[in-house]
Amino acid sequence: MTASTSTRAYHHGDLRAALVAAANEILEEGDAYSLRAVARRAGVSPAAPYRHFADRGRLDTAVAVGGFEDLRRALAEALRRVPTGNSTEVLSELGIAYVLFALRRPAVFRLMFGEEYGGESDDDRVQASQQLHDVLGEVLDGLFPGASSPALSRALWGVAHGLAFLHLDGNYPSEPVAEVVERVRSSVAALLALGHRQEGSR
Repeated sequence: MTASTSTRAYHHGDLRAALVAAANEILEEGDAYSLRAVARRAGVSPAAPYRHFADRGRLDTAVAVGGFEDLRRALAEALRRVPTGNSTEVLSELGIAYVLFALRRPAVFRLMFGEEYGGESDDDRVQASQQLHDVLGEVLDGLFPGASSPALSRALWGVAHGLAFLHLDGNYPSEPVAEVVERVRSSVAALLALGHRQEGSR
């Protein structure tokens, strides 16, 4: 979204959405990020953001919550592309969607999981994060009925989240998307194979 698009959104009456869109733009472009900069990008007065956000922390929360919602949509789209009965394929596609989202929107992804929350209690961000975990929990419950999935859910999220940050932090610089996809796919398959071996040894 361009600055002019953000300004048009405000002119249509949704100041909050225009400010969040402007914040996303600034973050992903790597420009200096502040309430004043966001107001300038949205084409409003420096005081305008305070109608919706008491401080930058609350704007951060809005951007993060929007990021979680976008990521959930990306995961849902990934689920629509794969057969529901193949556990390795389903979980691989979820991991791939997760990592590719991080690579498409690195600054927002870092903000989503950053430690700087909007005050002592950031219930909106916590809830949005939990809803994301609920998606994986529901998928695991469908793939492995009657099995306890929290440990596997944490392990799979750890793999995807770890790979996302390994790529963002430059451990795998300038790789083609196909190589990223294959790394995620092979990592998920290895984790599931290890779990199956452990189950078989009991």
